[in-house]
Amino acid sequence: MIYGKGLTREESRLPGVGNKAISLKLCKNVTLKDFSMLHCGHFGVLATGVDNLSILNVKVDTNRDGFDIDCCKNVRISNCTVNAPWDDAIVLKASYGLGYFKDTENVTISDCYVSGYDRGTVLDCTWQRDEPQAPDHGFVTGRIKLGTESSGGFKNIAITNCIFERCRGLALESVDGGKLEDIVISNITMRDIVNAPIFLRLGARMRSPEGTPVGSMKRILISNVNVFNADSCYSSIISGVPGGIIEDVTLSNIHIYHQGGYTEEDGKLVPPEQEKVYPEPWMFGTIPAKGFYIRHARNITLDNVNFHYEKADGRPLFVTDDATNVVYRNISIDGKEYRAASPL
Repeated sequence: MIYGKGLTREESRLPGVGNKAISLKLCKNVTLKDFSMLHCGHFGVLATGVDNLSILNVKVDTNRDGFDIDCCKNVRISNCTVNAPWDDAIVLKASYGLGYFKDTENVTISDCYVSGYDRGTVLDCTWQRDEPQAPDHGFVTGRIKLGTESSGGFKNIAITNCIFERCRGLALESVDGGKLEDIVISNITMRDIVNAPIFLRLGARMRSPEGTPVGSMKRILISNVNVFNADSCYSSIISGVPGGIIEDVTLSNIHIYHQGGYTEEDGKLVPPEQEKVYPEPWMFGTIPAKGFYIRHARNITLDNVNFHYEKADGRPLFVTDDATNVVYRNISIDGKEYRAASPL
């Protein structure tokens, strides 16, 4: 067991004090396996510019990020448990921290469990739920995410056979100019999800050298996903920005069980663009769709996607804005076939 200490920003800057349990930079051929970590500071594992990295059968129960994989190539994360109620459990990044652009690429995440239970209560197996809020004032985090730091890109990423529990949903974000391309996500089950189950965001925060253009997000497959007890405020979101289009996304074989409870009036809302805001679903306020909100996108296919609502929800199932070639196939609401208007 490796123990760390939760540090304030000021404490972490004192001489001889670190806020990372394990930090790797510009390393090659590293394997971390078969140990547990408790309360690991700002990062349980921070890997920056590491090639050929394997993290196998590691348990982390921590106060901030679990695994941060930044500007790394050829990474395998498998059979890991990460509980991170205050931050992301497993997050891929491509920052400008090395002083140059470097993609995070050729990454597999498989057979992992991520969650947002109270700190320390996954390792001691008490699974407590008394702390509802993360430091960003949102509900517990604990998810798998690509981004937010995205000066470089994300390429050739496969995520499969993973469980999300009591946490935020899956997030794919490129907001600093990076290209997020060739992503396959499959066989995911989620329970007690506190914001959007699926969140795809191409933004223009641009935390990169001046002159860096807006990035891209394309060729993404998400399939075989089951979500139970998801908050309905933000539904699921696929949103680029004007001039920054998300494209070539297919979502198939998906069941989402929402809490529901919103009104027809909520369906008339128009979310702000928020091009430069830190990407979280709440940046848009209540979403006017109860299923998917799709904006600044093209070539989006939803096939065999099934929605269920605990309470009635008066919003339309889909709302699109500046979206072309959006195709709906085999869509149902509470077991009844949904007949969409002609594809956009």
